[in-house]
Amino acid sequence: QAQLVESGGGVVPPGGSLTLACTPSTPTFIIYANDVMGWFRQAPGKGREFVAAVTWRNNKKYYGEAVKGRFAISRVAAENAVYLRMDGLKPEDTAVYYCARNSDYYTWNDASKYKDWGQGTQVTVSS
Repeated sequence: QAQLVESGGGVVPPGGSLTLACTPSTPTFIIYANDVMGWFRQAPGKGREFVAAVTWRNNKKYYGEAVKGRFAISRVAAENAVYLRMDGLKPEDTAVYYCARNSDYYTWNDASKYKDWGQGTQVTVSS
């Protein structure tokens, strides 16, 4: 069973917006102070791409070049939840979006360092 659950995906036209949510699948899942929570995406036939990450302790945020200025990551510590607000969506943003947890603070964009991946949520940008 996946430790994290993503939700909020769907079909939107170019220029549209979506907000994805990432929440624990069980109440026993704990996000620790030194963890980094990240969003990645994978389009058909492509590798997993870093989208955004947020450090749990001090709320520092990082973004992939392709989404800077359009996407915003946020966290709600009381809910153990992470959100990804996506504005100005483009067809090339079409992918399955995943969230995961990384215990290594300094490798926030390295997918191989993340664990507890969710099942993903599909985002399709099409007119």
